[in-house]
Amino acid sequence: MRDLAGAWLGGADFVGARLIGADLYRADAQDADFSGADLSRASLVRAVLDGAVLRGAVLDGADLVKASLCDVDASGASFRGTRFMGAPLLDVDLRGADLSYAVLHENTFKVTLDHATKVEGLSGTVFGPARLVDGQGDRGREVGGAELEQWVRARDGDIRVLPLPGGRPRS
Repeated sequence: MRDLAGAWLGGADFVGARLIGADLYRADAQDADFSGADLSRASLVRAVLDGAVLRGAVLDGADLVKASLCDVDASGASFRGTRFMGAPLLDVDLRGADLSYAVLHENTFKVTLDHATKVEGLSGTVFGPARLVDGQGDRGREVGGAELEQWVRARDGDIRVLPLPGGRPRS
């Protein structure tokens, strides 16, 4: 196990790295490249991953409680059983990602999803909306509220979309 707790890793190259069970508590990994890395069971509690590349990475069973994920490319990544509780997911590309059995709790969920995104067993609460895309050049459409809940439910997940803070009603 690697102890990288509190480390400054901004812009670091972790392409294909094996960081299974690593401790990245409060690590600052802004703009780091974790493409194809194995972060299974890693602790990324309160880590800053803004601008990071997680394309094709494996974060199965990872703990991302209160981590910050803004402007992240996580296309094709695996988050099976990952805990995202209280973590903002803003402008996160989850096309083709596997969120099976991941747990969300009051997450901002402004993500991009597609038909290949797996959400079986995904559970918890989010503040939407998300963007659904059909193909490469498709800009997609926003779905939130009951429509996002239904999209996830149709794929064997079960999330609840909460009203946005400030009283804006669900769409």
